[in-house]
Amino acid sequence: MRAVIAEDAVLLRDGLTHILQRCGWDVVAAVGDADALLAAVERERPDVVITDVRMPPRFADEGLVAALELRRRRPGFPVIVLSHHVQHDSAAELVRSGDGVGYLLKDRVGEVAEFVAAVAEVAAGGTVLDPEVVRRLLDRSPVAALTPREREVLALVAEGRSNAAIARGLVVTEAAVAKHVNAILTKLDLPPAPDDHRRVLAVLAFLRAG
Repeated sequence: MRAVIAEDAVLLRDGLTHILQRCGWDVVAAVGDADALLAAVERERPDVVITDVRMPPRFADEGLVAALELRRRRPGFPVIVLSHHVQHDSAAELVRSGDGVGYLLKDRVGEVAEFVAAVAEVAAGGTVLDPEVVRRLLDRSPVAALTPREREVLALVAEGRSNAAIARGLVVTEAAVAKHVNAILTKLDLPPAPDDHRRVLAVLAFLRAG
């Protein structure tokens, strides 16, 4: 699998390159600004892009804008955006662009196994959101109308948790979790589905519509 990395901080860029190469990825380009990212993708045709949100020259949202442009050119093109902090507008815009996206906080990159798994998931067309990103999106979306317990359950569903895992985490029965999930899907006018993956897609679809 081929990857392009865009990160202006040289040490982090080299670190990401080393991590992916050690895990069998072919890093075909590692660049430091958005223009170089767009050129590298056009030239190398990678399977996934990992980019910082803020890059030269303005250090605003150049990386995100480039990621969205790549997905405009090639719908569904896998991109992972890295950020020091959750930026609600950029996270929501990326999520609305469809499947094959990731939004991770840079603090999580230190968890090497989780980071590499996230890259593989996004490259395969999946969606990976940092738990804090999920929480912020839920806080700013229409799910605020749900009860506190329903919002808590929905956040865990959006992270891909099974009913059993949610029950253990909240110290309640699986039957109670199933009742909450059914109530959430009914209130949000989303079709109920027993498969965890489909539940996550339903939650993401709702977030994109918010």
